[in-house]
Amino acid sequence: MLRALHAGNGSPASRRRMDDVAYTLCVSTGTRDVDVALVAARHQLPGARPQDDSVLTAC
Repeated sequence: MLRALHAGNGSPASRRRMDDVAYTLCVSTGTRDVDVALVAARHQLPGARPQDDSVLTAC
C-alpha cells in the first residue's frame, strides 16, 4: 500500500513512511536489506512455504 502511495504522489510523508516500514522490517528480521527482510518475514509467517520467495518478483 505504501508503495502505491509513493508511486501515486511521491510525497515526502509517504516516502518517510515507506522508509520507516522498511527499517522496522529489517530490524525485526535481523537483516539489512529490504528484499532479504521480506523473504525472512515470509519464512516466519504461519503456513508460508519456505521455498516460495515469489514476494521478490512482485516488487
